[in-house]
Amino acid sequence: MNHQIRLGKHGCQLRLALFTTFLVASLATVCLADLPSGESLSVEGTGASKASGVSELAISDETGDSINPLVRLMAQSQPKIVKIYGAGGMRGLESYQTGFLVSNEGHVATSWSTVLDSTKIRIVLADGHKANAELVGMDPQTEIAVLKMEEPAASFFTLDENALPSIGDRVFGFSNLFGIATGDEPVSVQRGVVMAIAPLSAKRGRMKTLYQGRILVLDVMTNNPGATGGAIIDLDGRLVGMLGKELRDDQTNIWLNYALPMDVVSGSIRRILEGKTATDLRSDKLVPAKRPHRFSSLGFNLLPDVLAKTPPFVDQVAPTSIAARSGLQVNDLILLVNDSRIDSRRSFEELLATIDRADNFSLLVQRGQDLVKIEIRP
Repeated sequence: MNHQIRLGKHGCQLRLALFTTFLVASLATVCLADLPSGESLSVEGTGASKASGVSELAISDETGDSINPLVRLMAQSQPKIVKIYGAGGMRGLESYQTGFLVSNEGHVATSWSTVLDSTKIRIVLADGHKANAELVGMDPQTEIAVLKMEEPAASFFTLDENALPSIGDRVFGFSNLFGIATGDEPVSVQRGVVMAIAPLSAKRGRMKTLYQGRILVLDVMTNNPGATGGAIIDLDGRLVGMLGKELRDDQTNIWLNYALPMDVVSGSIRRILEGKTATDLRSDKLVPAKRPHRFSSLGFNLLPDVLAKTPPFVDQVAPTSIAARSGLQVNDLILLVNDSRIDSRRSFEELLATIDRADNFSLLVQRGQDLVKIEIRP
């Protein structure tokens, strides 16, 4: 079991240096295993920046002939990975993460997070080309989202729900961990092994996440800022999973390195594209209630509406109020009301005005790095 220590900003360079050494050694190990008996292999590279991108490595046997099945796998996978930039920076929230292309129409699969709560989502492709994208939809139960770029994709992964690795299989994690790659630099690649395939529901009460299905437990430290939404690839180049969000056991303080398996990922993407998951708020279809809920009666308020889209952060919660009894807390960021996505204080007010004060309703909020579901019961 891998124990991960979170380092401060001054420990980042040490961690990256260790990662660089680990990756080069991993590449050599994999290729060496494929060599005929008695042949040797050399890996040439210069520094950390080249170690993170396989295209900068020269792998050859003692005769100088190229032995590159692994390099070819990396080179074929990198163009399918994208860097995502959006909202963030407020209250310690990151503004970047990873995704991967899943159609030639430009659809991108990624993790659903506050990075996507922006009117302007920017995609950076492997060659450094930048494209705008919009949110197609999200699946709150799996925390998966689908974006669509304004242009088609030249390379993308095939979604195969049967691409399930076995315990002990060697896999590679592609992600823009720590936001290292910002342009045409390759994203980072980490080599690991599938240690277990188990239900995350066994961790309920200790792991704060909405998803309760099966996960691929990995022996490599993928649980890093910016890595969520990245791709897990097997030795055949198949997409076998999506890197999950940062998740820590509250009791043991151990971080979980995991990925969502392909049957979950492909099923969620399909439901999103079919419009069967959470939807954006359509103000032209809202019908006001005769006796709607109000902030004052519920006992909480949001940040003042000072921007075109002021994020719906909870600013105040009155003690003993309905909101307090329901578990709402200051600094919670409201993401969903029932099944409708909320992207600003104004959109929350519009939707709240359609719910009768006698009716219950549910909120999905982000609390730090956790997603929490709250039932408001008057």
